Amino acid sequence: MATIIFLFLFFGLILFLLNVITSIWAYKDSLKKGKSKEYAIIVLIGTLILPILGLIVYLIIRSDEGA
Repeated sequence: MATIIFLFLFFGLILFLLNVITSIWAYKDSLKKGKSKEYAIIVLIGTLILPILGLIVYLIIRSDEGA
C-alpha cells in the first residue's frame, strides 16, 4: 500500500514539475518573441492554471504570429 502512495506522489510531483517548466518556457518564449511583459504574465498564468489547454492555445497563437 505504501508503494502505491509513493508512486502516486512521485508521478504527481513529476507532472507538477513539468507544468512549471513548460509554463516558464512559454513565459520566456513570449518575451523572446517581443511581446509585452503583461502578455507574458498572462501566458504564464494561463499555462499554470490550465496546463494542457493553456500550452496548446499558446502554441497555436505562437505559430499564427510567426506566419
